Amino acid sequence: MRILDKYILKKYLGSFVFTLFILIPIAIAIDVSEKIDKFLRHTNLSLGEIIEDYYVNFTIYYANTFMPLALFIAVIFFTSKLSNNTEIIAINSASISFTRFLRPYMIGATIVTIFALGMNHFVVPRGNKTLTKFEKKYLKKKKNSQQSYVKEFSMRLGEGRFVYVQNFGLRTNRGYDFSYEEYDGLKLKYRLTADEVKWNQRDSTFTLSKFTKRRIFDKYDNIQNGKKFDTIFDFSPKDFLYVDYLSKEMPSGELYRFIQTSKQRGVKNLNAYEVELYKRTSLPLSSFILTMIAVCLAFRKKRGGVGVNMAVGIGLMFLYVFFMKISEVLGAVAGNNTVLMVWMPNFMFGVLGLYLYFQSKK
Repeated sequence: MRILDKYILKKYLGSFVFTLFILIPIAIAIDVSEKIDKFLRHTNLSLGEIIEDYYVNFTIYYANTFMPLALFIAVIFFTSKLSNNTEIIAINSASISFTRFLRPYMIGATIVTIFALGMNHFVVPRGNKTLTKFEKKYLKKKKNSQQSYVKEFSMRLGEGRFVYVQNFGLRTNRGYDFSYEEYDGLKLKYRLTADEVKWNQRDSTFTLSKFTKRRIFDKYDNIQNGKKFDTIFDFSPKDFLYVDYLSKEMPSGELYRFIQTSKQRGVKNLNAYEVELYKRTSLPLSSFILTMIAVCLAFRKKRGGVGVNMAVGIGLMFLYVFFMKISEVLGAVAGNNTVLMVWMPNFMFGVLGLYLYFQSKK
């Protein structure tokens, strides 16, 4: 690696980290001003808990969120300074092509991307879980009763196996009008019904009350009634609840398995979960696109200096964030192609980046 590559790479990573360290304290200061009264309401809440359980994970989450903005601003800023200091003119005089000039930027983007991928897929979800638990306990009001139970829930457990419950309380772990059915093709072979079902968390079993078992044979049916018995099913009450925030708390491997299992069980709209999974890859990979656009914008010296480049860059950055949020909303809508929607901002800005690249090569 040449001295020039080391110089630009050092500037790239240093400016990125510096910009991120500027944005994060601002976010923390705003959050503290909004939540200080809520912290003070809980006399048993120590400063150590606030920092360790809340603000450490808060920093991880927002560092990941601000990553594209920090990277874009940092690259435009230090590349504009190189241009204004006529350092790029010296580089061009040494017959170094624009493509060769981009190499240390792409190396830096690769380092940032690998780090961001690891954070997105493994670290941030675990931090979100702790963050959500803290917010539920100290910052948010208790959920209303409508969020404490599910109604008319059906689920496919496997090939020809279905379960249905009329009403299930997520706090009490009790449900009513329970039904479990097994089919051989279109023919019903076994049916189990119960007036009441209870989940026993200690041993992961279900207790069925006032149950009826019906086995259907070719020439006769075997019917058995009883008051109570314990059994095991390959699901638990957490499978009854499909809410968007749960996807943010699962590491990617767990989230992928959850999506595949849910599809097998016949859950129809999992777009919000798929958006979260695909976004964890698309956002880090945007580092290459944003880096290329930023370098192309700041490569040439302009009248007005760094300020003009920063204004154009920040405008494009907020446009990217706007399209990204729109694509997430549209991707979560049932029937839309989730992969296409999540990757659309990268595709659009990738085309812009290629256009600016070929223009800058001239």
